[in-house]
Amino acid sequence: MPTPSSTNDRRGDSVADGTGKRVLVVDDASLVRLYYRDALEQAGYAVDEALNGLEALEKLLVRPVDLLVVDVNMPQMDGLTFLKVLRRQDLPVASIPALVTSTEAGPQDIAAARAAGANFYLVKPVPRDVLAAYAAMLCGDAA
Repeated sequence: MPTPSSTNDRRGDSVADGTGKRVLVVDDASLVRLYYRDALEQAGYAVDEALNGLEALEKLLVRPVDLLVVDVNMPQMDGLTFLKVLRRQDLPVASIPALVTSTEAGPQDIAAARAAGANFYLVKPVPRDVLAAYAAMLCGDAA
């Protein structure tokens, strides 16, 4: 029988073999979430998903993570609002590193993400190896 620390299910309820680190992917596009999940799980991360910033906040209160991968444009609560709200909290989750990904590539978009609390900004489509490298760097796993 597998132990919780050696298995990973699609809900992110257990930690994958590998880094032991958890990533929350926040994106309303199911294909993007699937792509990021696959890339990050292959790199050894356990992955959970949220469809928007509001759901992400709720999930973080229940189970903190080591990294956030956040889209900008989402319904209910967009990624930048999510980061602003998160960073204002007087809780340990407020300092979780955040990697923002978006199709918007202008300097004003990058500046807005940084002002909201993003650590890095990547323009979609993000190659799998680039996503894994940034995850490793932000989680302290880079060699």
